[in-house]
Amino acid sequence: MYAMTGKLNAQTGKRGELVEILLRASRVVAQLHGCRAYIVNEDAVDETCVWIFEIWDDKESHDASLKDERVKSLIAEAMPLISGAPGGAELRVVGGHGIN
Repeated sequence: MYAMTGKLNAQTGKRGELVEILLRASRVVAQLHGCRAYIVNEDAVDETCVWIFEIWDDKESHDASLKDERVKSLIAEAMPLISGAPGGAELRVVGGHGIN
């Protein structure tokens, strides 16, 4: 399995709009092959920060999702709301609760 975590900082006052786009993205990727989880989180301390956690069958499934026209459209819609460069990490899932 392949996982990633992403950190996005919204423009001041735009986090709610960014979260809404990311929640729509979660509904789109849920329909795509290989997506096991796409979880959107608001940072409890930083009012501009959003964290996304994704689990995919493999990196290829994730990479293919980025070619989907609906995903590309949502990325384009979100970009003007983002401040600075995205952060995050690629992860290798080794097990735990909720992982089959």
